[in-house]
Amino acid sequence: HVQLVESGGGSVQAEGSLRLSCVASGFTRSRYCMGWFRQAPGKEREGVAVIDVDGSTIYAVSVTGRFTCSKDNAKNTLYLQMNSLKPEDTAVYYCVAGLMLGGSDYYGRFPPAGYLRYWGQGTQVTVS
Repeated sequence: HVQLVESGGGSVQAEGSLRLSCVASGFTRSRYCMGWFRQAPGKEREGVAVIDVDGSTIYAVSVTGRFTCSKDNAKNTLYLQMNSLKPEDTAVYYCVAGLMLGGSDYYGRFPPAGYLRYWGQGTQVTVS
């Protein structure tokens, strides 16, 4: 049974920081990429960061230089460190997992939301 459990969301003022965590279980992590998508009210889900099994990481242009995605394999945990937050970062953030991007049509770029097989329940981030 696959589980992705996020934590760390909340409310913060502009230019503040938050760190999201996602504890993963129930799948072979050596075969899966993991990452973060977000959805703001009235908007489609968009990729924020995805880290592949080889450690290569893709970031959305809007968060490059401000957000850092990392994983701790020993703790089965994925992180998203978010600095210099802006009001436009306000969204529900989802931890996601899907088959590795290497060897797929999406290597080196964001896969569509439908490619990510597993989704967490989401955690709200509000920046004012």
